[in-house]
Amino acid sequence: MNDIKIMNRAADNIRILAASMVEKAKSGHPGGAMGGADFINVLFSEFLVYDPKNPKWEGRDRFFLDPGHMSPMLYSVLALSGKYTLDELKQFRQWGSITPGHPEVDVMHGIENTSGPLGQGHTYAVGAAIGAKFLKARLGNVMNQTIYTYISDGGIQEEISQGAGRVAGTLGLDNLIMFYDANNVQLSTTVEEVTTENVAMKYEAWGWKVITINGNDVEQIRKALTEAKAETERPTLIIGNTIMGKGALGEDRSSYENKVSTHGQPLSAAGVSMTETIKALGGDPETPFTVFPEVAQLYAKRAKELEAIVAERYAVRDAWAKENPELAAKMQKWFSGAAPQIDWSAIEQKPNQPTRGGSATVLGVLATQVENMVVASADLSNSDKTDGFLKKTHAFRKGDFSGAFFQAGVSELTMACVCIGMSLHGGIIAACGTFFVFSDYMKPAIRMAALMEQPVKFIWTHDAFRVGEDGPTHEPVEQEAQIRLMEKLKNHKGHNSMLVLRPADVVETTVAWKMAMENIYTPTALILSRQNVNDIPAKGNRYEEALQAEKGAYIVNEDANPDVIMIASGSEVSTLIDGAALLRADGIKVRIVSVPSEGLFRSQSKEYQESIIPTGSKIFGLTAGLPVNLEGLAGANGKVWGLESFGFSAPYKVLDEKLGFTGQNVYKQVKELLA
Repeated sequence: MNDIKIMNRAADNIRILAASMVEKAKSGHPGGAMGGADFINVLFSEFLVYDPKNPKWEGRDRFFLDPGHMSPMLYSVLALSGKYTLDELKQFRQWGSITPGHPEVDVMHGIENTSGPLGQGHTYAVGAAIGAKFLKARLGNVMNQTIYTYISDGGIQEEISQGAGRVAGTLGLDNLIMFYDANNVQLSTTVEEVTTENVAMKYEAWGWKVITINGNDVEQIRKALTEAKAETERPTLIIGNTIMGKGALGEDRSSYENKVSTHGQPLSAAGVSMTETIKALGGDPETPFTVFPEVAQLYAKRAKELEAIVAERYAVRDAWAKENPELAAKMQKWFSGAAPQIDWSAIEQKPNQPTRGGSATVLGVLATQVENMVVASADLSNSDKTDGFLKKTHAFRKGDFSGAFFQAGVSELTMACVCIGMSLHGGIIAACGTFFVFSDYMKPAIRMAALMEQPVKFIWTHDAFRVGEDGPTHEPVEQEAQIRLMEKLKNHKGHNSMLVLRPADVVETTVAWKMAMENIYTPTALILSRQNVNDIPAKGNRYEEALQAEKGAYIVNEDANPDVIMIASGSEVSTLIDGAALLRADGIKVRIVSVPSEGLFRSQSKEYQESIIPTGSKIFGLTAGLPVNLEGLAGANGKVWGLESFGFSAPYKVLDEKLGFTGQNVYKQVKELLA
């Protein structure tokens, strides 16, 4: 182990860099970064195993930061590790900078996750730890990494921490080590003003090993990390009692430590003297963006140590690959992120089934053909029909990750973040299911999956008011409009941030799953029915015709020179077909268009869009959600029949009649449109 004086010097170097970044930007959070500097320094200079030359090495340890506002701490230690230049630290929070206010996933620079919304970051770590266990069960000790994460008082308080803590303890994730920066100071209050819970007892109750230390003491940090690494049954929580704004001094050298004021603003704005603080920390106030020579040597020494550690790991991996060429090929393919090869046309669907049933059929195939896929459900596997997958495997249990199903319990947000964490770990295709109305619990995670461009598959069933007797609490109305906004929101690559699909029948559901699995760039939503849906009549091969859904919208049925174009997604498409029969009896010519994804349709060429829904046409839209779902496509000449209120408790066929989702009402509304 390194000399304590050098270690303290390195931590002070991190404190100076972090505080100076915030000061120069005139924006940010310096206090927590200064308090956490000792732990982050010990972790990166003595424990974390990674390859400085190959940041994407599959077998690396991973560090997930939960409190994204503490980015100056992470950027500073990564600068000592050679991942950032001092000039890049100086550009903190500026346009075009690679040091944004909250870290954004950038594995090449050592950033494993985007963090910001408190509580999510450490839950990604739980997912990554599950992912590592899952892959170790298939590939062996080449997947023997440790997952580290760092949480703050705010993250502990966010409700998601209960789900993350429960899951990690129940599954016995001994490869997970979490440092809790317990500095007792928040942005606007001290901690005791908002909570008096016993955090150690809480995590012990969930089945964690808990170690409490002075989080600014190098020897105690080392001892705790060593003990945590030796744990073979439980995840470990290290509660580090740290000092907010450690080292901060006023002009008269009075202490500004442990003050709320140093949490969320430049130190000078809190009355701190940067000059006196930097001098006391052993730096030069004139040149604060400096790496001390002895600290540079410390991290150069660690780089050499890592070179030897990694060389040994690579030698083991190469010997393993020689003995297990098939497994080695699988590992390479899985971590490439490539879509699996599936004969989608060979999947046989039962006719006229709920689209959730069509999804179950596909999931049964994926369970047997995609070895690196994990499916999760929030205590609804037999209702959201993810049990189509579960029936071909078994759920994770403590000590047994040979299965491929994660029973998340009733915790939709936790489940979503765990799946994102598996995806961030790499090598895994993650999917999770629940009722569509409960996507409300998942929105913060969906947004982060979209921002990080993680191809998690969200399976949402019971897609409309036809949930029926369960009533308005369980009947999604506005949820589709909310999720489809993600197709209008672009990610930083300029693409739709999410793919949202609501298939019209079971065969289109097969195609929707094909699109989801081949979408390796963004999250995908599959919105599926509870009730039976009539199959769309085919002219020839229904699967071949349904493949046109890959363009977001396509013609399922038409007459020459139609008088009206009727558009819908999901189960409403078959209702349009019922209405079309009545309209045709009156001599009205129609075109019926299935629009599983308006966002994808809008991404097609103008020529294609015009060929499906020509400008100036009379357009009638039918949606079980808010009319806004289709108003953009219906346009000024169009009319949309949707639901503009919460649902009601009654059998779904009664609701169809009462709310106007029948062929007869389609006939009536189109006649009025054409009058």
